[in-house]
Parts: sequence; C-alpha cells; structure tokens
Amino acid sequence: MSSYLLILGEREAVAWVLRESRMAFPPRSRREVAKLKVGDDMLIVTTRGCWHDPKRDRTRVIGLAEATTSVVAYDEPVKIAGRDFTRGCELNIEMLAPYLTGIELVPLIPQLDAFPDKREGVWPIRLRRPLLEISNADAQLLRQELTTISRDAATVIPEYLASIRPIQPRTRRK
Repeated sequence: MSSYLLILGEREAVAWVLRESRMAFPPRSRREVAKLKVGDDMLIVTTRGCWHDPKRDRTRVIGLAEATTSVVAYDEPVKIAGRDFTRGCELNIEMLAPYLTGIELVPLIPQLDAFPDKREGVWPIRLRRPLLEISNADAQLLRQELTTISRDAATVIPEYLASIRPIQPRTRRK
C-alpha cells in the first residue's frame, strides 16, 4: 500500500471531490496517477490559493481518503472550475477537518521526506501536481496530526458543501 498527498488547489474541486467521493485527474500523463491502486491512502491537501485568499489561508492537510477503484478514463471529460479532467478513481473519504481548518503543512516541512529541499521558495513546487507519493513515515506523521482535529467525514462534508460557492464569472463594466 502506498500513501499520497492528494493536492487540491481550487475550492470548486474540493466541493466536487467531497460531493462525488471521487478524484478526477487532468489529461497530462503522470507516473504517480498511473501507479495509484485500490487501497492506497491519500491525505487531502488544500493549497493556500484554494480558497481564493492566499494572504489568509495556508496549505493544509484537511482529510484522509482511500482509493476504492483504480484510475480509469472517463467516457466524457469532467469539467471542474473551467478545466477538463479525463480520468479518475472512486474514494472513501474517512476523516475530514472542519471547514477552513486542518493541519498546516509549513511547520511540518522540516520533518517531511516528501520535501527534500526545504527552502521556502522551492518546496511548494512539489505541490503543483494532483498527487505526490509520500513515505510511510510522512503518512504516519500526517495521519497522527490529522486525527487530533478531524471528524468522521460524513458529519463534516455538509458544512463544506454549504460553504463553498461556485466562482461567478466577472462581468465587464461598460
């Protein structure tokens, strides 16, 4: 069994993942997506830009999910926040932190194997992908931290879905 960070950089994607209990992946081929298998754990991460207020928000681990199917190609692409996603897998979302909370990732970077280059401007580059495989030690540390604040996902998902609003297109002023 492998463990991953499942990285979400858009609030509409968070809502879709929680509502559908699925993860969708973009068309670009990635080794870690092809390697994902049933039973693999995914620690759900929201980036600081996910909630559209990067000055307020932080990159956080917000939940834990397990892949319940292999990654398969969709017959028709799924559109989320204006982007096409061509394949995906089913998830069992086990635990989830309350809305806009979670385990802040930055203080844990010095302890995490997933970020070998700890420099401030360098480590976030590793989060510019949908999945990042992590070591067993990283997974254990993040699971322990998450357990202290999370709840059963079924009790928290409604709060997320009620709070996340779709992005409204900007209208041009004349």
